Amino acid sequence: MDTSDPGIYFDKEGNCNHCNEFLNKRANYSYKGLESDLALEKLVQVIKMNGVGKAYDCVVGLSGGVDSSYTAWKAKELGLRVLAVHMDNGWNSIEANQNIRNIATKLDIDYECVVLDWQEFKEIQRAFLKASIPEADTPTDIAILSVLHKIAAKYGVTYILSGGNFATEGILPKHWHYNAKDLTYFKYICANFGKVQLKTFPTFGFLRETYYKVFKGIHMIYFLNYLPFEKTESIEFLKEKLDWKAYGGKHYESKYTGFIQSYYLYEKFNIDYRKATLSSQICAGTVTRLEALEVLKVKPYTDERAHSEMKYIAKKLQFTEQEFHDIITGTPRWYSDFPNDEKRLNWIYNCYRRLFKKEKLASF
Repeated sequence: MDTSDPGIYFDKEGNCNHCNEFLNKRANYSYKGLESDLALEKLVQVIKMNGVGKAYDCVVGLSGGVDSSYTAWKAKELGLRVLAVHMDNGWNSIEANQNIRNIATKLDIDYECVVLDWQEFKEIQRAFLKASIPEADTPTDIAILSVLHKIAAKYGVTYILSGGNFATEGILPKHWHYNAKDLTYFKYICANFGKVQLKTFPTFGFLRETYYKVFKGIHMIYFLNYLPFEKTESIEFLKEKLDWKAYGGKHYESKYTGFIQSYYLYEKFNIDYRKATLSSQICAGTVTRLEALEVLKVKPYTDERAHSEMKYIAKKLQFTEQEFHDIITGTPRWYSDFPNDEKRLNWIYNCYRRLFKKEKLASF
């Protein structure tokens, strides 16, 4: 990690706040051998008990990517009755669609797909790009959370298994990707940078999250934290067992997300998402710092692919190529430049963590 994160700071030993937080706090939720194995066994028992009399034990969000695919496989292997749910925002790669079909078929699990209204979602994405902020993909994150909780509530399921994990995602500066659940920020961007009328889009703010957590008893579990999850080995396993297809890079299961993280953020904000991923892996002990630095010597995209996808995305979002170029080269702005609810939400979440600090199934 480096000063491409405006909020970074370093201690006397030269260690940054992100790595210190990972090692001092977040690592407590990472895989710890027998301790984690026993915790996983207990968790599975609890999930099965809560699923008695229901059609499913758990919901798994399935994108066709590595993390969610491996989560679905492991949940099935452990005897859980899985309902796979996919939120289709119109940007799936061909490989991701194939992976989703293969996983549902080969694991013999039920599958539901929720398709967003394209015209409405397109206007939301246009607004976030025109705002010149890093959170270009926040609308997708909001929709995924909302859809997963809504379907879990529909079937009375109280556990959602997420592919999020500390091993590869334990570090992510908020200036790179601010809280997707801040509706004050979300609605301001929609209202001031686009012609957005929120009619069908599935929002997910604090009040809705509270409703699902408190009144519906729904837990979001970061399942891979209970496992010795290693990305490269998991990819080879999925290829062998589930005929899983590689899609060309982290989060390229979505053509839009892949482009945003590999090109848009890199060129416009000097944000290289690989630094956060690799830093997480260094702290988790799965790669060395020297290995990570070698990876970073090469750009996260090829010029040929970036050019092709820039044209495709501009056309699909109804920007001219010049308009899209102007967005990418325009002055960067951050969430702190716009109205947001950060202080209140931080206070609420801190209170929640203190109240439930002993809860072993807490999310990160």
